Amino acid sequence: MTGIDLYTWSTPNGRKVSIMLEELGLPYRVFPIDITNEEQFQPEFIAISPNNKIPAIVDHDAGVSLMESGAILMYLANKAGKLMSKPATEKFWSEMEWLMFQMGGIGPMLGQTHHFVKYNPGKAPYAEERYSNENKRLYGVLDKRLSDRNYICDSYSIVDIATWPWISRFEWQQMDLNQFPNLKAWYLRVAERPAVQKGYAVPADLPVPLPD
Repeated sequence: MTGIDLYTWSTPNGRKVSIMLEELGLPYRVFPIDITNEEQFQPEFIAISPNNKIPAIVDHDAGVSLMESGAILMYLANKAGKLMSKPATEKFWSEMEWLMFQMGGIGPMLGQTHHFVKYNPGKAPYAEERYSNENKRLYGVLDKRLSDRNYICDSYSIVDIATWPWISRFEWQQMDLNQFPNLKAWYLRVAERPAVQKGYAVPADLPVPLPD
């Protein structure tokens, strides 16, 4: 068997990898893991992703399996020689800085906004306020960063691919992108890319959300 198997679902972390694969033009097969039916706890999937989280990949050509979206993006960028700068360069460390910002800030904090604000409103007012405020602060950090550049690290890279799917759930977060004009312009700029639109529709054929 050859090519890459992608185990995924329609979440921001899952969409990072399908968008990346589309951008790189690498052949891959999709294996939906329905996390709403707890398919992520099946032994066959845990053998690939010990943390029972999507996404995960198996690269049959290299004999490599990987979990964790950030690691997968770096692996694919290195495999294809695209969308990530060469290690040890100044640009590379800038990309790593902002990739870690997504992995440690944007993802976890916005995910908590989804949990408390979208799925459990009224149950924990303190948590709703805390994560909504942090959501706004993180949007503000990105808005400032994008005030003088088109992409988070100047040129389109794995950093944009990692971050964009989380911002695509602005409605879940009850965020008005019009309050963050630089972030909105970046969001729309990335959303226009055919690979982003195609990758967003994996595994469910859904359109990219567009702000008013």
